[in-house]
This record gives sequence, structure tokens and C-alpha cells, in this order.
Amino acid sequence: RCACLYMPNGTRPDRWTPEGEGSTFQLSPILAPLQAHQSELLVLTQLWNAATNTGDGHYVKTGGFLTSTTITRTTGADLCSGNTSMDQWMARQVGHLTPLPSLELGIEPITTGVDTNVGFTRLYGSHISWATPTTPCAKEINPRRAFDRLFRNASGLPASRFGDNSSVLDLVAGDAQRLRQQLGKADQQKMAEYFESVRSVEHRIEWARRRSLGEYMEDPAARAEIQRLGQRINLYSDPARASQRGINHTEQVRLMLDIMALAFWTDSTRVSTFMFGNAVSGRNFSFLDGVKGGHHEYSHHENRPEKLAPYERITRWHIEQYAYFLDRLRSMKEGTGSVLDQSMILFGAGMRDGNSHNPIN
Repeated sequence: RCACLYMPNGTRPDRWTPEGEGSTFQLSPILAPLQAHQSELLVLTQLWNAATNTGDGHYVKTGGFLTSTTITRTTGADLCSGNTSMDQWMARQVGHLTPLPSLELGIEPITTGVDTNVGFTRLYGSHISWATPTTPCAKEINPRRAFDRLFRNASGLPASRFGDNSSVLDLVAGDAQRLRQQLGKADQQKMAEYFESVRSVEHRIEWARRRSLGEYMEDPAARAEIQRLGQRINLYSDPARASQRGINHTEQVRLMLDIMALAFWTDSTRVSTFMFGNAVSGRNFSFLDGVKGGHHEYSHHENRPEKLAPYERITRWHIEQYAYFLDRLRSMKEGTGSVLDQSMILFGAGMRDGNSHNPIN
């Protein structure tokens, strides 16, 4: 399996890089939560995407995070990342073996409009996964809906309030037909391709839904874990509350990471991405000790100690969630080892220092 976890707004560079080289390195203060996984950890110093060393701001670094290309500057919907992202290349190779070719998750809704400071549409900052250079993959941000995609009607849990098993394409068929009549041939073709891709995913979801847990997952521990996760999500009735000012969204993040881990364990998918936040995320981290504001605000620290310390604490929180995900994968037994033994989990950001927007190293 492969998962790619994206953190916005860079890191505090002087507190990130470990001391030493090879297998005897000493973890830095920010990376200290990964102590239990140090023997399996590679911290790749001087790794960066040279194609993003152009233009100011966040969007070039986020849009090209998994493509290693330079995105096309635009203020409209004519997006172009320059390539298919690496996760989707993987999904093309192994996606036919699982109900879902890939799973894209996040916690913040798509950001729209134009960032006039740099002349880019904010849409670029909401996606790291690209099915084609011009087609970003939509991410699910609601834990209940993500859970339902994987396990609805298979886990024995009640159906959620978010709808039945009708095709979303059937529900919008009338509107789609009226829209199609107003489009030119090129746009009609693009719309048809989009509907075909949605239908393909729906067929795979339906295939997974029809199978009982006993058919594709015989491990009783895994079944019990799905039941527990379903109950946690039922109790987490309003995920949107996490977007309120200063509200602790750790549980929302961990629910998503648990869903991703279970998707790997049940072989529902072998490729996944997760965005801790969109580019320029202003998510408020006042629930952390010593933090009184938003992530993006602290990333522009100007080397001031009163901003560097909270910036470091926010970055360390992200590493703590990464460590949580690795712990979950390690706890899931598979053969003589664990799911983690059969996984490659990338954690990274599109830039190093958020203050300078520098992508180098």
C-alpha cells in the first residue's frame, strides 16, 4: 500500500532536520513523536521539486506536490497540473484489484476564488491528487461519508442520514441533460468523460457494498474494529464544528486516518492521499498549549520567537498525527507481520519554510 499525507504551510526549518546520517541519526524536536518508528523511518534531506521553484506563494508547491511539475498559472477553472500525480499512476497499476482504485481524504472543503496576491485560482491549493493533468481528484472531508463509501451495509451498522444507494448521476440526470444542450462538442465530451468516471467509481462502491464482511475480510478483529469506528463516527454528529475558531479537530483527523488504515487492512484500496489542510490554511490551533491563532499566520514568523514557537508546536502536532497513523497500521496484523510492514507512507509539504515560501530541501 501507499499513502501520501500532505501538510500545508511548511515547517520551522531549524527544528526539523535530524542530526547525523544513515541509521544512527537523532530525531529533531519536531520529529520526536516518531521515536517508536525510527528504525523504519527515512528523512530525506535535500529532497524537493525543482519545478516549483518559480513564482511566489503556496499554490505552485501544493499543485505540484505529487506531480513534480509546474502548474499552469490561471485565475479560472482551466486547471493544469502538468502531469498525473504519482498516487494515481499507482492506482492505474493496482486499482483494478480492489473495490476502490484510490481513496482521497481531507478535512477542509475546496477553496474557491482567486488569490490576488499571486494571481492563482485557490482551487490549486485544494488538491494534491490528479487523475489527469487537468482533472483533480475530489477529496472526501466528512468522516461519516468516507466510512459509508467503504463499509455501508456491510458492517451491520444503520444506514447514515446522507442518503440511500441511488446513483448520484441518476439524481442529477435531468439537470445534466439540460446543461448538455447548452455546451459545445468539446465540453459535451469532457462532461461525458466525467460522468463515465463517476459511474465507474459507483460500480466499484456497489460491488464492495454487496459483499459481506465475511467474504472479503475473515479477521474478526478487523470486523470488530470497523464496528467500533462506525460507532465513533455516529457519535461525531457534526464534523463541521471542527472548522469553528479554536475547536480541537484532532478527532476529526484521526477518524479520517482510521478510515484510511481500515481501507488498507480490508484491501478496499491500496492507494490513498490525505490533506491535513489546503494551501494557505488558516486553521486555528488555539487548542494547543502556547498557540493563540492560525497556522498560516504563524508560518509567516519573520524569525520572531513569539511566532516561531507556536509554528513549531503546530508542525509537531501534525507529526503526532502521522505517528498515530503509523501506530494504527502497525497494530493491524497481516500474516506474520503488520499492514505497516506492507506499506509506504509519505509525509511531506510543498515548501520548507513557510515564511519565505521556499521549496528547496
